[in-house]
Amino acid sequence: MRETILVTGAGGYVGARLVERIRATTDADVIPWVHGAAPDGGDLASDDAFAHVDAARVTRIIHAAAVTRFNVEAEVADRVNVGGARRVFDFASRCPRLRHLTYVSTVYAAGLRTGAVREDALDRAPRFANHYERSKWEAETMLLTEYTSLPSTIARVATVIADDDGGAVTQRNAVHNTLKLLFHGLLSLVPGEADTPVYFVTGSLVVEALAALAVIAPDKAPKFVHVSHGRAESATLGELVDLAFEIFAKDPGFQKRRLLKPLLVDAESFEMLVSGIDGFGGDAVRQALASVAPFARQLFSAKEIANDQLKAIVPAYTAPIPQQLVTNTVAHLVATRWGRA
Repeated sequence: MRETILVTGAGGYVGARLVERIRATTDADVIPWVHGAAPDGGDLASDDAFAHVDAARVTRIIHAAAVTRFNVEAEVADRVNVGGARRVFDFASRCPRLRHLTYVSTVYAAGLRTGAVREDALDRAPRFANHYERSKWEAETMLLTEYTSLPSTIARVATVIADDDGGAVTQRNAVHNTLKLLFHGLLSLVPGEADTPVYFVTGSLVVEALAALAVIAPDKAPKFVHVSHGRAESATLGELVDLAFEIFAKDPGFQKRRLLKPLLVDAESFEMLVSGIDGFGGDAVRQALASVAPFARQLFSAKEIANDQLKAIVPAYTAPIPQQLVTNTVAHLVATRWGRA
């Protein structure tokens, strides 16, 4: 019988492209589940989220739906990212033909630990930078401890910086927003250490990896895979800032503002600035600092992300030159005025 693949989050950036890729490259039936009303979707916070999906048909599940904002509130993260994952895992347990489940997580489920991050189970980090990271770790742990009978892979994805190596951006995230703040001179201080690696990937690599897991033989599927480049294949925070300002400097409007490159500051100084901003400064500066604060601590946590399993499931894996990927992306953002042009 043909495979039937349920993809949650099919209305999102990765999910929509993944559905398109699976349909174009396989003969599997795809059930694209989106956030919204039946018959195409539901609410992960609801017990009847999958009431319209025939469990008897489903052979594979890719759970990509989540609230991915770094500033997500604790209650929302618990209700959607943790509670929603439980509903997906419960549904998977009711699928008699299920062959494989892919849970899409994040490399930052590792929290604020430093050093090697292996493609393996993670113990609880000493601290998380935000509730997004914490909720994804809790969902991973729930899958590994409470749903041991499910044939599953945890796919930890790095930050998507561009659609492809050319640097085109069709969905912006906290990284793009921070670059915009720098371009407009709303951030004169940036938290972090210059040599901290920033783990960026393209949307095309993420889709390629998840599509590979959608058809892989269950006995060949890794238990964990990091959809990320390694440390030697990644730019550093210092390089990101330097390269961004090299591109900014070519823009006539930026030249007129004569803005200086921001200073890198320690975590305590930045947090003091954020906590004290209510007493001075305008709304724009206050909002700028608030947008960076939820992930600031990660910019001090140098990690070494392993990706051996990624290379195993994507035989054609290659990493772009990280500095070129940053340059291409920033150039695209400036040229399009962050999507406005």
